[in-house]
Amino acid sequence: MTVENLQTRLAAAAERLDTVMAADLATVTNHRLKEVLEHALLAGGKRIRPLLTLLAARLTMAADQAAGAPAQPPASSGDPTALERLAIAFEYLHTASLLHDDVIDHAAQRRGRDTVNHRWDGSHAILAGDFLHARAMRLAGSHGGPPCLELIGTATEAMVAAEFLQAATARQRDWRQQTYFAVLDGKTAALIAAACECGAAATGGDHTQRRALRVYGANLGLAFQIIDDLLDFLGEPQATGKAAGNDLQEGKMTLPLLLAHERATADQRRWLERLLAAEPAQRRSELPGVRELLEQTGAFAACRAEARGLLEAGRAGLEIFPDGPERQLLQDLGDYVLRRDR
Repeated sequence: MTVENLQTRLAAAAERLDTVMAADLATVTNHRLKEVLEHALLAGGKRIRPLLTLLAARLTMAADQAAGAPAQPPASSGDPTALERLAIAFEYLHTASLLHDDVIDHAAQRRGRDTVNHRWDGSHAILAGDFLHARAMRLAGSHGGPPCLELIGTATEAMVAAEFLQAATARQRDWRQQTYFAVLDGKTAALIAAACECGAAATGGDHTQRRALRVYGANLGLAFQIIDDLLDFLGEPQATGKAAGNDLQEGKMTLPLLLAHERATADQRRWLERLLAAEPAQRRSELPGVRELLEQTGAFAACRAEARGLLEAGRAGLEIFPDGPERQLLQDLGDYVLRRDR
């Protein structure tokens, strides 16, 4: 399936999720809070995390039906929007993390739009993020029950711990891939894994089904971030919505740099180490030279190979489920991650 076909198939579900989110935000009584939340949430987006929850839930129910067992509805089965309301909890958590990240990074723009902290101030962004965390917990408890509440709590803990680890990694110039993947596990993979597993948990999935979807989600998240790291060097700003070399300027220890450092000559390694310890403006000015080194050492190709291997391992686990449109969409999402340009 082409990327365009995949996006078309998911667009209707994403639009439906936007409608559910808008209805949920309409219940917020404080005018300023509602304005901030709508600015942060309703400006478009792929809605990958909530879509994964829906696909995982439907895949689990399809497996039960194929086995002749009654499909298990979500916890609040009397609500026809229960699954979608559960799913948007993961968009809320993702957005909350972005709001807090923008405050930490003093970011003025995200995807070409003013950040909340720039348009209003940091306190608005922090409080809006806190509200979304609380709302996500409430939705998870109401529509997914204790298992989903536990999954969201565990993922949130992992995300915060990973932020601390990433900050320490940047200060210490830790060139170990083990540390890089530990950061990714918490910052990106944990939430996507929880989004997938929660869809199965809410619809009565057994241990094997939940584990397969958790591993798929974790590997998808890792691969997504690796490609994101590549796009920092290779992406077009018009497509990615951020300047090339942004991660390099911030001194982030991303996989392309780690692989180049591992494969470089002693002189190249020392140059790279000095550059990462330099001022942000100098790091950005050396972007062409860094790109050349990454190409020369095969770091770009190695990153794509690593992402491809993770996706193949994750998709292999989905073979416990019967073939059908949900499983196919989940498999195709891996191809989309590898080919994306934004």
